[in-house]
Amino acid sequence: MKRITFIVSLLMCVSLAQGQAVFPDFSKMHFGCDGNSITAGNQWSKTVVDVLGFATHHNVAVGSSTWACYDDTQEYGSANFAGISGGWQPTTDAAEMQKRHNNVAKVHIQKFIAEVDNGSYPTPDVFVFSMGTNDRILGNAEDALRGKSLEEVDLTTMAGGARWAIQTIAARFPDCRIFVCTPIQTGNPEHNEMNLKKIAILKEICQALSVQMIDCYSNAGISEKFEVKDSKGRYLRDGLHPDERGQQLMGRYIAKEIRNNYY
Repeated sequence: MKRITFIVSLLMCVSLAQGQAVFPDFSKMHFGCDGNSITAGNQWSKTVVDVLGFATHHNVAVGSSTWACYDDTQEYGSANFAGISGGWQPTTDAAEMQKRHNNVAKVHIQKFIAEVDNGSYPTPDVFVFSMGTNDRILGNAEDALRGKSLEEVDLTTMAGGARWAIQTIAARFPDCRIFVCTPIQTGNPEHNEMNLKKIAILKEICQALSVQMIDCYSNAGISEKFEVKDSKGRYLRDGLHPDERGQQLMGRYIAKEIRNNYY
């Protein structure tokens, strides 16, 4: 009996040690992310950093942003670069419109890389994209994925912008683990129908680039059935943007997916 007890205890210790080895020490790693108003600042990404204990948090998300570029989107850091604006109210101000047209994934990623290169932030070990809600021109994955070079990709579509941003991070930081979050459900059924079309495209992009997709639409715990268009629901403060509880819910789910799928 003592021998059996000893063996069981030994197996439990081995199992525990193996379990501890499965999950890396995120406190020695650096976290980066990009997105729109659902990601900007200290929302779900702060919960991820807090839960997993990342050493740093480098967030270049800006409200109202899109994967897709505009015809006049500027290069970040160019001589005449106007800046980036998350504005969305109607305006006729040309300078403001240029800043809004610079509020796209390509420019965000150029900014992220510049801030790593100048020493403001360390090289990321994990990078999470969470974009797509604001995109209107979707394109298709087949066209966006054609060829190996990014030079021929149509960046004015969501599909092209997504490929450019994801592939650029993967090429610049080859040891970084990349995750792409799908848009969440909103209180607007029509908006959700469009989100499902976007998710189908993003899934193909992720598969082609061999990066992990995190299904926030189906699994984050936010459902259209409990949300109200343009008003406060269970987790969305206005039918679109998560309130503090919703942000934490998203963050805990994304943290779990990163922890369980990091290797």
